[in-house]
Amino acid sequence: LILGANGTGKESIARTIHFNSPRKDEPFVAVNCGAIPPELIASMFFGHVKGAFTGADTDKKGYFDTAKGGTLFLDEIGTLPYHTQSSLLRVLQENVYMPVGANSERRADVRIVAATNEDMENSITEGRFREDLYHRLCEFEIHQPSLAECPEDILPLAEFFRKKFSDELHKETSGFSTDAERLMLAHSWSGNIRELQNRVRRAVLISKVPVIAASDLNIRKSTSDNVTKIVPDLRPIKDDEAEKQLIIRTLESCNGNKTKAAKMLNINPTTLYRKINKYGIE
Repeated sequence: LILGANGTGKESIARTIHFNSPRKDEPFVAVNCGAIPPELIASMFFGHVKGAFTGADTDKKGYFDTAKGGTLFLDEIGTLPYHTQSSLLRVLQENVYMPVGANSERRADVRIVAATNEDMENSITEGRFREDLYHRLCEFEIHQPSLAECPEDILPLAEFFRKKFSDELHKETSGFSTDAERLMLAHSWSGNIRELQNRVRRAVLISKVPVIAASDLNIRKSTSDNVTKIVPDLRPIKDDEAEKQLIIRTLESCNGNKTKAAKMLNINPTTLYRKINKYGIE
């Protein structure tokens, strides 16, 4: 069970699990549980046989058939209707399921990876999610942090997306301006990696020069009020520990690049090296 906010890359984690497992040569089937009409869920999951209901003109495979031998990724599992949860629990416990209108059970052979952005304990308390299904799903639980919790990932991810979209859009770019980097580090990223990806793609598309400017990112000023709190100019600070922590955070955000960190802090690289040695920063 992968837990995390929208846009944090939960499906990417599921794909990584699949493609680094013995099932990698079999299907990976991703299902958005919140997008399936409630009346079609049983048929979509387990399939149906011809004549099972009006409009069932042929046999149809469900997700469990389609993903046979591989991985079935159930995104937004927290939105699955309560009455369907018991059917899913039975499949997980017994490894069998019954297509709609069929007379015999079929054997299930899939790995289930589920994901949700919901507070599952609240969902259970409020009676929206079965506790037994939750415990069955979370035999192994992964907590995916938000982008704001991992500021050291912001600039490396932005650089990755810049190169990716430069190739895709046939636009020549060479990097981000210092102001653009400071703005990205200060932004709250409520949309997480998905938001970062979309903003960088737009910036690559509209940038008129190789170095992407802060204005190209289309981040409103109101969201960047904490720029000076994230990476302020490094001036003499009476509290050595505060200065040390500021340097450490900036180095992390620059992936250890001291030249870039010095630019972010608006100090000479020699000064930064001296302070790194002074504080014994690894």
